[in-house]
Amino acid sequence: MEKITKNEKETFEFAKKYASKLKGGEILGLVGNLGSGKTVFSKGIAAGLGIKEEITSPTFVYMKIYEVNNNSDIKKMCHIDAYRVDDEQMIVNIGALEYFNNPSVVTIIEWVDKLKKLEQKKYKKFFLHNNTTEHIINY
Repeated sequence: MEKITKNEKETFEFAKKYASKLKGGEILGLVGNLGSGKTVFSKGIAAGLGIKEEITSPTFVYMKIYEVNNNSDIKKMCHIDAYRVDDEQMIVNIGALEYFNNPSVVTIIEWVDKLKKLEQKKYKKFFLHNNTTEHIINY
């Protein structure tokens, strides 16, 4: 499937709406160049899950955990940024695997294509492309 959004607000709203389909245990893998909308997409998912905290890309800390307080089966959102990952073992060392496929967690991994060895069959990949002002989301 493909969705074309005209600006960051539309990308955010698409992801926010998509979050309503999540049940827990999903791993959303985001692939795209710098500026393609990965963090905007992550912010939209977080908003759709009812997270009120400001969402920033965890580029330098690799992983952030957010509490979900919307009375659903989803209790946490794990947000990983693999942009600076040189060795996939780094993701294992920070404890990320405990969140993967956990039924009470939604995991978002920006730059998931850098984690070839850890790739799970349950990943739902979103390919984001920046075409001037548009974001093209293939999923």
